[in-house]
Amino acid sequence: MSRVGAPSHYTFQALALFFSRAFQSGAVWLGISFLALFFICYMLVLSWADYSYVLPASAGSYVVVALLGSTLLGEHVPLERWLGIGLICAGAVLVGRTAPATRGEK
Repeated sequence: MSRVGAPSHYTFQALALFFSRAFQSGAVWLGISFLALFFICYMLVLSWADYSYVLPASAGSYVVVALLGSTLLGEHVPLERWLGIGLICAGAVLVGRTAPATRGEK
């Protein structure tokens, strides 16, 4: 998206040009494909287990995204954000310590 840039104005024509340039990018389509794949996998997991069990299991993604952003993209991740990620993961661990209430199909 940094190659496409921001829309020059927020008129219909400028937004149409912006979206047409954005959807010509292979990286945008790759991101959309990965997001669709994640959504399908998440729905499958939710069909097998309760949300209160799935959510703590997916909390590790916050750490992975921050690490990938800082190492691969060179983004600066401030200490406050790392502390927030730590709090989220600690809360997920506390929630994850409860036994799952998922029942098998009858």
